[in-house]
Amino acid sequence: MKHVKYGECVKCGRTYPAVPDLTTCECGGILDIVYDYAYIKTRLTKEILAARQERSMWRYRELLPVEEAAEPSPLRVGWSPLYEEPRLAEQLGLKRLWVKDDGQNPTASLKDRASAMAVAKAREAGAEVIACSSTGNAASSLAGNAAAAGLSTYIFVPSRAPKGKVAQLMTFGATVISVQGSYEETFELSKQAIDRWGWYNRNAAINPYLSEGKKTVSLEIMEQLNWQVPDYIAISVGDGCTIAGLWKGLKDLYAIGFIEKLPRLISAQAEGCCPLNRAVETGEEWRPMEENTLADSIAVGVPRNADKALAAIRESNGLTVSVSDGEIMAAQKLLGRTCGVFGEPAGVTGMAGVKKLCQRGVIGKNDTVVSVVTGNGLKDVANAIEACGEPITIPSDMDRLLAAFAENHISVD
Repeated sequence: MKHVKYGECVKCGRTYPAVPDLTTCECGGILDIVYDYAYIKTRLTKEILAARQERSMWRYRELLPVEEAAEPSPLRVGWSPLYEEPRLAEQLGLKRLWVKDDGQNPTASLKDRASAMAVAKAREAGAEVIACSSTGNAASSLAGNAAAAGLSTYIFVPSRAPKGKVAQLMTFGATVISVQGSYEETFELSKQAIDRWGWYNRNAAINPYLSEGKKTVSLEIMEQLNWQVPDYIAISVGDGCTIAGLWKGLKDLYAIGFIEKLPRLISAQAEGCCPLNRAVETGEEWRPMEENTLADSIAVGVPRNADKALAAIRESNGLTVSVSDGEIMAAQKLLGRTCGVFGEPAGVTGMAGVKKLCQRGVIGKNDTVVSVVTGNGLKDVANAIEACGEPITIPSDMDRLLAAFAENHISVD
Protein backbone atom coordinates (compact mmCIF):
# COMPACT_ATOMS: atom_id res chain seq x y z
CA MET A 1 0.00 0.00 0.00
CA LYS A 2 1.88 3.06 -1.26
CA HIS A 3 -0.41 5.49 0.56
CA VAL A 4 -0.01 3.83 3.99
CA LYS A 5 3.19 4.25 5.98
CA TYR A 6 2.72 2.05 9.06
CA GLY A 7 0.74 1.43 12.22
CA GLU A 8 1.85 3.52 15.20
CA CYS A 9 1.13 2.81 18.85
CA VAL A 10 -0.86 5.61 20.48
CA LYS A 11 0.88 4.92 23.80
CA CYS A 12 4.58 4.36 23.12
CA GLY A 13 4.95 5.46 19.50
CA ARG A 14 6.40 2.19 18.24
CA THR A 15 5.69 1.51 14.58
CA TYR A 16 4.70 -1.71 12.77
CA PRO A 17 4.43 -2.66 9.09
CA ALA A 18 0.83 -2.37 7.90
CA VAL A 19 0.26 -6.09 7.33
CA PRO A 20 -3.35 -7.36 6.95
CA ASP A 21 -3.49 -9.06 10.37
CA LEU A 22 -2.09 -6.13 12.35
CA THR A 23 -3.28 -6.01 15.97
CA THR A 24 -2.01 -4.19 19.08
CA CYS A 25 1.43 -3.02 20.19
CA GLU A 26 3.62 -5.17 22.44
CA CYS A 27 3.01 -2.61 25.19
CA GLY A 28 -0.72 -3.22 24.89
CA GLY A 29 -1.45 0.07 23.14
CA ILE A 30 -3.80 0.39 20.20
CA LEU A 31 -2.27 1.25 16.84
CA ASP A 32 -3.16 4.15 14.59
CA ILE A 33 -2.82 3.82 10.81
CA VAL A 34 -0.50 6.52 9.46
CA TYR A 35 -0.88 7.71 5.86
CA ASP A 36 1.40 9.39 3.34
CA TYR A 37 -0.72 12.50 2.82
CA ALA A 38 1.68 14.01 0.28
CA TYR A 39 1.23 10.93 -1.91
CA ILE A 40 -2.54 10.91 -1.42
CA LYS A 41 -2.75 14.53 -2.56
CA THR A 42 -1.30 13.47 -5.93
CA ARG A 43 -3.99 10.81 -6.35
CA LEU A 44 -7.14 12.36 -4.93
CA THR A 45 -8.80 15.73 -5.49
CA LYS A 46 -12.31 16.98 -4.89
CA GLU A 47 -12.89 16.93 -8.65
CA ILE A 48 -11.78 13.30 -8.98
CA LEU A 49 -14.00 12.33 -6.09
CA ALA A 50 -17.03 14.21 -7.43
CA ALA A 51 -16.75 12.38 -10.76
CA ARG A 52 -16.94 8.92 -9.20
CA GLN A 53 -20.11 6.89 -9.67
CA GLU A 54 -19.39 4.63 -6.68
CA ARG A 55 -21.84 5.45 -3.90
CA SER A 56 -20.42 3.54 -0.97
CA MET A 57 -17.59 3.82 1.56
CA TRP A 58 -15.21 2.51 -1.09
CA ARG A 59 -15.34 5.78 -3.03
CA TYR A 60 -12.65 6.95 -0.57
CA ARG A 61 -10.11 4.22 -1.39
CA GLU A 62 -7.14 6.58 -1.29
CA LEU A 63 -7.91 7.24 2.37
CA LEU A 64 -8.47 3.59 3.28
CA PRO A 65 -5.84 0.99 4.26
CA VAL A 66 -6.52 -1.48 1.46
CA GLU A 67 -4.47 -2.64 -1.49
CA GLU A 68 -5.23 -0.91 -4.77
CA ALA A 69 -6.53 -4.16 -6.29
CA ALA A 70 -8.47 -5.25 -3.20
CA GLU A 71 -12.08 -6.23 -3.82
CA PRO A 72 -14.67 -4.19 -1.93
CA SER A 73 -17.05 -6.03 0.35
CA PRO A 74 -20.06 -7.46 -1.54
CA LEU A 75 -22.73 -5.52 0.37
CA ARG A 76 -23.27 -1.84 -0.32
CA VAL A 77 -21.97 -0.12 2.80
CA GLY A 78 -21.98 3.62 3.32
CA TRP A 79 -23.32 6.69 1.54
CA SER A 80 -26.21 6.80 3.99
CA PRO A 81 -28.50 9.82 3.76
CA LEU A 82 -27.77 13.12 5.46
CA TYR A 83 -31.04 14.94 6.08
CA GLU A 84 -31.27 18.62 6.90
CA GLU A 85 -33.96 19.06 9.55
CA PRO A 86 -35.07 22.71 9.76
CA ARG A 87 -38.20 22.00 11.86
CA LEU A 88 -36.26 20.13 14.50
CA ALA A 89 -33.50 22.75 14.40
CA GLU A 90 -36.09 25.45 15.12
CA GLN A 91 -37.63 23.38 17.90
CA LEU A 92 -34.24 22.90 19.56
CA GLY A 93 -33.10 26.47 18.94
CA LEU A 94 -30.25 25.65 16.56
CA LYS A 95 -29.18 27.56 13.47
CA ARG A 96 -29.01 24.41 11.30
CA LEU A 97 -29.26 20.69 12.05
CA TRP A 98 -28.54 17.60 9.95
CA VAL A 99 -29.24 13.97 10.82
CA LYS A 100 -26.98 11.28 9.35
CA ASP A 101 -29.04 8.07 9.25
CA ASP A 102 -26.51 5.25 9.33
CA GLY A 103 -29.26 2.80 10.17
CA GLN A 104 -29.69 2.64 6.39
CA ASN A 105 -26.63 0.39 6.05
CA PRO A 106 -27.14 -3.29 5.03
CA THR A 107 -27.43 -4.73 8.54
CA ALA A 108 -28.85 -1.45 9.86
CA SER A 109 -25.94 0.13 11.74
CA LEU A 110 -22.77 2.17 11.37
CA LYS A 111 -20.81 -0.95 12.37
CA ASP A 112 -21.18 -2.22 8.79
CA ARG A 113 -18.39 0.20 7.90
CA ALA A 114 -15.95 -1.55 10.24
CA SER A 115 -17.11 -5.03 9.26
CA ALA A 116 -16.75 -4.28 5.56
CA MET A 117 -13.16 -3.28 6.27
CA ALA A 118 -12.65 -6.44 8.34
CA VAL A 119 -13.84 -8.58 5.42
CA ALA A 120 -11.49 -6.80 3.01
CA LYS A 121 -8.49 -7.22 5.31
CA ALA A 122 -9.37 -10.82 6.15
CA ARG A 123 -9.34 -11.58 2.44
CA GLU A 124 -5.93 -9.93 2.10
CA ALA A 125 -4.73 -12.09 5.01
CA GLY A 126 -6.12 -15.25 3.39
CA ALA A 127 -8.39 -15.90 6.37
CA GLU A 128 -11.53 -18.01 6.12
CA VAL A 129 -12.92 -17.34 9.60
CA ILE A 130 -13.57 -14.02 11.36
CA ALA A 131 -14.57 -13.62 15.01
CA CYS A 132 -15.51 -10.87 17.42
CA SER A 133 -17.30 -10.00 20.63
CA SER A 134 -20.12 -7.50 20.53
CA THR A 135 -23.11 -6.08 22.34
CA GLY A 136 -25.03 -6.64 19.11
CA ASN A 137 -24.40 -4.32 16.16
CA ALA A 138 -20.79 -5.25 15.45
CA ALA A 139 -21.87 -8.87 15.63
CA SER A 140 -24.74 -8.60 13.18
CA SER A 141 -22.74 -6.43 10.80
CA LEU A 142 -19.86 -8.90 10.78
CA ALA A 143 -22.18 -11.87 10.28
CA GLY A 144 -23.94 -10.23 7.34
CA ASN A 145 -20.86 -8.86 5.58
CA ALA A 146 -18.92 -12.10 6.11
CA ALA A 147 -21.81 -14.22 4.84
CA ALA A 148 -21.95 -12.15 1.65
CA ALA A 149 -18.22 -12.73 1.18
CA GLY A 150 -18.39 -16.48 1.86
CA LEU A 151 -16.51 -16.32 5.18
CA SER A 152 -17.42 -18.10 8.41
CA THR A 153 -17.97 -16.27 11.69
CA TYR A 154 -17.83 -17.02 15.41
CA ILE A 155 -19.52 -14.32 17.43
CA PHE A 156 -19.66 -13.79 21.20
CA VAL A 157 -22.48 -11.67 22.63
CA PRO A 158 -23.55 -10.95 26.22
CA SER A 159 -26.82 -12.67 27.08
CA ARG A 160 -28.58 -9.29 27.35
CA ALA A 161 -28.20 -8.65 23.58
CA PRO A 162 -31.62 -7.81 22.06
CA LYS A 163 -33.38 -10.66 20.28
CA GLY A 164 -33.59 -8.68 17.04
CA LYS A 165 -29.82 -8.58 16.80
CA VAL A 166 -29.40 -12.21 17.76
CA ALA A 167 -31.97 -13.10 15.10
CA GLN A 168 -29.82 -11.35 12.51
CA LEU A 169 -26.79 -13.36 13.60
CA MET A 170 -28.58 -16.68 13.35
CA THR A 171 -30.11 -15.78 9.99
CA PHE A 172 -26.70 -14.88 8.60
CA GLY A 173 -25.38 -18.30 9.65
CA ALA A 174 -22.97 -17.22 12.36
CA THR A 175 -21.93 -19.52 15.17
CA VAL A 176 -23.25 -17.51 18.12
CA ILE A 177 -22.02 -17.88 21.68
CA SER A 178 -24.27 -16.09 24.19
CA VAL A 179 -22.13 -15.39 27.26
CA GLN A 180 -23.78 -15.21 30.65
CA GLY A 181 -21.95 -12.16 31.87
CA SER A 182 -20.94 -8.58 31.07
CA TYR A 183 -19.47 -7.26 27.84
CA GLU A 184 -16.05 -7.32 29.50
CA GLU A 185 -16.41 -11.05 30.21
CA THR A 186 -17.70 -11.61 26.68
CA PHE A 187 -14.70 -9.80 25.23
CA GLU A 188 -12.22 -11.81 27.27
CA LEU A 189 -13.71 -15.12 26.17
CA SER A 190 -13.67 -14.08 22.52
CA LYS A 191 -10.03 -13.02 22.85
CA GLN A 192 -9.06 -16.40 24.29
CA ALA A 193 -10.90 -18.24 21.53
CA ILE A 194 -9.39 -16.08 18.77
CA ASP A 195 -5.89 -16.64 20.15
CA ARG A 196 -6.47 -20.38 20.46
CA TRP A 197 -7.82 -21.01 16.97
CA GLY A 198 -6.14 -18.22 15.04
CA TRP A 199 -9.29 -16.62 13.67
CA TYR A 200 -9.14 -13.19 12.03
CA ASN A 201 -9.86 -10.66 14.78
CA ARG A 202 -12.68 -8.19 14.10
CA ASN A 203 -12.63 -6.67 17.60
CA ALA A 204 -12.33 -2.95 16.93
CA ALA A 205 -10.14 -2.26 19.95
CA ILE A 206 -7.63 -4.87 18.76
CA ASN A 207 -7.72 -4.46 14.98
CA PRO A 208 -6.65 -0.90 14.02
CA TYR A 209 -8.14 -1.16 10.53
CA LEU A 210 -11.70 -1.11 11.80
CA SER A 211 -11.65 2.53 12.92
CA GLU A 212 -10.50 3.26 9.38
CA GLY A 213 -13.76 1.79 8.14
CA LYS A 214 -15.77 3.73 10.68
CA LYS A 215 -14.12 7.01 9.73
CA THR A 216 -15.88 6.93 6.36
CA VAL A 217 -19.00 8.29 8.08
CA SER A 218 -17.19 11.61 8.56
CA LEU A 219 -15.80 11.59 5.01
CA GLU A 220 -19.37 11.26 3.74
CA ILE A 221 -20.73 13.95 6.04
CA MET A 222 -18.19 16.45 4.80
CA GLU A 223 -18.72 15.60 1.13
CA GLN A 224 -22.50 15.71 1.55
CA LEU A 225 -22.13 19.16 3.14
CA ASN A 226 -19.99 20.24 0.17
CA TRP A 227 -16.98 20.45 2.51
CA GLN A 228 -18.62 23.12 4.69
CA VAL A 229 -17.69 22.19 8.25
CA PRO A 230 -20.40 22.30 10.93
CA ASP A 231 -19.67 23.60 14.39
CA TYR A 232 -20.39 20.23 16.05
CA ILE A 233 -20.80 16.56 15.21
CA ALA A 234 -22.62 14.52 17.84
CA ILE A 235 -22.33 10.77 18.21
CA SER A 236 -23.11 8.11 20.78
CA VAL A 237 -20.09 6.56 22.49
CA GLY A 238 -19.53 3.08 23.92
CA ASP A 239 -16.10 1.46 23.59
CA GLY A 240 -14.74 4.57 21.88
CA CYS A 241 -13.94 3.12 18.46
CA THR A 242 -16.62 5.04 16.57
CA ILE A 243 -15.83 8.53 17.87
CA ALA A 244 -12.13 7.77 17.34
CA GLY A 245 -12.80 6.80 13.74
CA LEU A 246 -15.01 9.85 13.19
CA TRP A 247 -12.17 12.12 14.34
CA LYS A 248 -9.56 10.28 12.28
CA GLY A 249 -11.57 10.86 9.11
CA LEU A 250 -11.89 14.55 9.83
CA LYS A 251 -8.15 14.88 10.46
CA ASP A 252 -7.44 13.03 7.21
CA LEU A 253 -9.57 15.50 5.26
CA TYR A 254 -7.88 18.43 6.97
CA ALA A 255 -4.43 16.99 6.22
CA ILE A 256 -5.12 16.74 2.48
CA GLY A 257 -6.73 20.17 2.33
CA PHE A 258 -10.34 19.13 1.70
CA ILE A 259 -11.59 21.06 4.74
CA GLU A 260 -10.16 24.24 6.25
CA LYS A 261 -11.06 23.66 9.89
CA LEU A 262 -12.16 20.89 12.23
CA PRO A 263 -15.50 20.67 14.05
CA ARG A 264 -15.92 20.04 17.75
CA LEU A 265 -17.17 16.61 18.70
CA ILE A 266 -20.04 15.89 21.09
CA SER A 267 -19.53 12.65 23.02
CA ALA A 268 -22.90 11.36 24.17
CA GLN A 269 -23.02 8.50 26.67
CA ALA A 270 -25.70 6.94 28.83
CA GLU A 271 -25.67 8.12 32.45
CA GLY A 272 -25.68 4.51 33.56
CA CYS A 273 -22.45 3.76 31.68
CA CYS A 274 -20.29 6.80 30.93
CA PRO A 275 -16.68 6.03 31.88
CA LEU A 276 -15.17 8.11 29.06
CA ASN A 277 -17.27 11.22 29.65
CA ARG A 278 -16.57 10.95 33.36
CA ALA A 279 -12.82 10.84 32.70
CA VAL A 280 -12.96 13.97 30.55
CA GLU A 281 -15.11 15.86 33.04
CA THR A 282 -13.02 14.96 36.09
CA GLY A 283 -9.62 15.06 34.45
CA GLU A 284 -8.85 11.69 35.98
CA GLU A 285 -8.02 8.33 34.43
CA TRP A 286 -11.07 6.47 33.20
CA ARG A 287 -12.45 3.85 35.57
CA PRO A 288 -14.75 0.91 34.82
CA MET A 289 -18.46 1.34 35.36
CA GLU A 290 -21.47 -0.94 35.57
CA GLU A 291 -23.37 -1.42 32.31
CA ASN A 292 -26.63 0.06 33.56
CA THR A 293 -28.55 1.31 30.51
CA LEU A 294 -31.09 0.04 28.01
CA ALA A 295 -28.90 1.41 25.21
CA ASP A 296 -27.17 -1.94 24.85
CA SER A 297 -24.85 -1.01 21.98
CA ILE A 298 -23.08 1.60 24.10
CA ALA A 299 -23.30 -0.29 27.40
CA VAL A 300 -19.54 -0.78 27.66
CA GLY A 301 -18.24 -0.46 31.18
CA VAL A 302 -14.64 -1.19 30.17
CA PRO A 303 -14.05 0.76 26.93
CA ARG A 304 -11.39 -0.95 24.84
CA ASN A 305 -10.52 2.08 22.75
CA ALA A 306 -10.34 4.63 25.55
CA ASP A 307 -7.02 6.18 24.49
CA LYS A 308 -8.16 7.08 20.98
CA ALA A 309 -11.62 8.16 22.11
CA LEU A 310 -10.35 10.46 24.85
CA ALA A 311 -7.80 11.94 22.45
CA ALA A 312 -10.58 12.64 19.92
CA ILE A 313 -12.74 14.43 22.47
CA ARG A 314 -9.87 16.47 23.87
CA GLU A 315 -8.15 17.31 20.57
CA SER A 316 -11.42 18.56 19.12
CA ASN A 317 -12.13 20.66 22.22
CA GLY A 318 -15.24 18.55 22.34
CA LEU A 319 -18.23 18.47 24.63
CA THR A 320 -19.34 15.57 26.80
CA VAL A 321 -22.94 14.95 27.73
CA SER A 322 -24.46 12.01 29.57
CA VAL A 323 -28.17 11.30 29.27
CA SER A 324 -30.68 9.17 31.14
CA ASP A 325 -32.52 6.26 29.58
CA GLY A 326 -35.65 8.40 29.69
CA GLU A 327 -33.92 11.16 27.72
CA ILE A 328 -32.71 8.59 25.20
CA MET A 329 -36.21 7.22 24.60
CA ALA A 330 -37.60 10.76 24.37
CA ALA A 331 -35.02 11.49 21.66
CA GLN A 332 -36.10 8.34 19.81
CA LYS A 333 -39.68 9.62 19.68
CA LEU A 334 -38.54 13.14 18.81
CA LEU A 335 -36.53 11.94 15.81
CA GLY A 336 -39.34 9.69 14.67
CA ARG A 337 -42.06 12.33 14.89
CA THR A 338 -40.12 15.27 13.45
CA CYS A 339 -37.75 13.57 10.99
CA GLY A 340 -39.22 10.17 10.20
CA VAL A 341 -35.97 8.54 11.33
CA PHE A 342 -36.26 5.45 13.55
CA GLY A 343 -33.12 4.91 15.60
CA GLU A 344 -32.40 2.33 18.26
CA PRO A 345 -31.69 3.65 21.79
CA ALA A 346 -27.91 3.67 21.38
CA GLY A 347 -28.33 5.11 17.89
CA VAL A 348 -30.24 8.19 19.08
CA THR A 349 -28.11 8.90 22.16
CA GLY A 350 -26.23 11.54 20.16
CA MET A 351 -29.50 13.37 19.50
CA ALA A 352 -30.48 13.04 23.15
CA GLY A 353 -27.18 14.72 23.96
CA VAL A 354 -27.78 17.52 21.46
CA LYS A 355 -31.23 18.18 22.92
CA LYS A 356 -29.83 18.30 26.47
CA LEU A 357 -27.03 20.68 25.49
CA CYS A 358 -29.57 22.96 23.80
CA GLN A 359 -31.77 22.95 26.90
CA ARG A 360 -28.75 23.88 29.01
CA GLY A 361 -27.82 26.71 26.64
CA VAL A 362 -24.42 25.19 25.89
CA ILE A 363 -25.19 25.15 22.15
CA GLY A 364 -27.86 27.23 20.47
CA LYS A 365 -29.11 29.62 17.83
CA ASN A 366 -25.74 30.37 16.23
CA ASP A 367 -24.58 26.76 16.01
CA THR A 368 -24.69 24.18 13.21
CA VAL A 369 -24.82 20.54 14.23
CA VAL A 370 -24.71 17.10 12.61
CA SER A 371 -26.12 14.27 14.73
CA VAL A 372 -25.26 10.72 13.67
CA VAL A 373 -27.88 8.02 14.20
CA THR A 374 -25.75 4.90 14.46
CA GLY A 375 -28.36 2.14 14.37
CA ASN A 376 -31.93 1.40 13.25
CA GLY A 377 -34.78 1.12 15.74
CA LEU A 378 -36.00 -2.21 14.38
CA LYS A 379 -33.04 -3.79 16.17
CA ASP A 380 -34.75 -3.17 19.52
CA VAL A 381 -38.52 -2.88 19.10
CA ALA A 382 -39.29 -3.93 22.68
CA ASN A 383 -37.98 -0.70 24.18
CA ALA A 384 -39.62 1.38 21.45
CA ILE A 385 -43.03 -0.17 22.15
CA GLU A 386 -42.56 0.31 25.87
CA ALA A 387 -41.76 3.99 25.32
CA CYS A 388 -44.49 4.72 22.78
CA GLY A 389 -47.23 2.41 23.99
CA GLU A 390 -49.40 -0.19 22.33
CA PRO A 391 -51.69 0.54 19.35
CA ILE A 392 -55.44 0.98 19.67
CA THR A 393 -56.98 -2.49 19.38
CA ILE A 394 -60.69 -2.83 18.54
CA PRO A 395 -63.05 -4.99 16.49
CA SER A 396 -64.10 -3.82 13.01
CA ASP A 397 -66.86 -1.57 14.28
CA MET A 398 -67.25 2.21 13.71
CA ASP A 399 -68.95 2.79 17.06
CA ARG A 400 -66.04 1.12 18.82
CA LEU A 401 -63.64 3.27 16.76
CA LEU A 402 -65.43 6.46 17.81
CA ALA A 403 -65.41 5.33 21.43
CA ALA A 404 -61.70 4.53 21.27
CA PHE A 405 -60.94 7.96 19.78
CA ALA A 406 -62.90 9.60 22.60
CA GLU A 407 -61.12 7.54 25.27
CA ASN A 408 -57.73 8.49 23.83
CA HIS A 409 -58.66 12.17 23.31
CA ILE A 410 -58.20 11.92 19.54
CA SER A 411 -60.04 14.54 17.50
CA VAL A 412 -60.33 14.09 13.74
CA ASP A 413 -63.14 16.60 13.02
